[in-house]
Amino acid sequence: MALLNCRFHSDVLDMETTLTALVPEHAERPSPVLYLLHGLSDDDSSWLRQTSLERYAEAYGLAVIMPRVERSYYTDMARGPAWYRFLSEELPVVSQRLFPISQRREETFVAGLSMGGYGAFKWALRDPERFAAAASLSGSLDIVAVGQREAPPPEYPWIFEHPPAGSDDDLLALLERYRQPRPYQPALFQWCGREDFLYEANLRFRDACRETTLTLEYSDGPGDHQWRYWDRQIQRVLRWLPLERPRRG
Repeated sequence: MALLNCRFHSDVLDMETTLTALVPEHAERPSPVLYLLHGLSDDDSSWLRQTSLERYAEAYGLAVIMPRVERSYYTDMARGPAWYRFLSEELPVVSQRLFPISQRREETFVAGLSMGGYGAFKWALRDPERFAAAASLSGSLDIVAVGQREAPPPEYPWIFEHPPAGSDDDLLALLERYRQPRPYQPALFQWCGREDFLYEANLRFRDACRETTLTLEYSDGPGDHQWRYWDRQIQRVLRWLPLERPRRG
């Protein structure tokens, strides 16, 4: 696998930003791709520093694109940069220009942890024609409840000028679109530890999703909000994705 750290100018953000990519070195065709999103206190290097992701992805011939989005909740901020537009419009174009990755929906996936789990499901539910599957690990899946905490993230009022309930940033509202079958419906994978402070929010998303026509692979287990659990679960995500292990000579 080739590890690439890219610094580039984003036209959407109007500033320099970074992404980290893992790309198979000897692929005979464009590689299937996973856009892998970081959590609130992380950056585009965190998945590589905290897990054995490179080894896991190599076994599947999978390219992994990890963008940096600061503490934005993958949202076009009311008073700040348009991070969701960067993610959903500019990042795929930049990635396809720089790396030999597939543009086929059947080979395009998104996943993330915590804030990144929210971002992954939001992107997949808003742009289902792009993704075959999406996964959330310990996701912050109820963005309305985040703002109602006794101490919400300090960026919250800068991100959401008005409460996001019912908007395209509200995952529970997005699920309402899938009450009836739609032409594109990404498969969903969801995991959260039962001792995680986000567990109740994950249960709310699970129960709401089960009222839709979406396919959800849900599981939970012992664990709180720590990398040792996400390192295990990202391996489950890769096994769950519709990928074939490349043949070796």
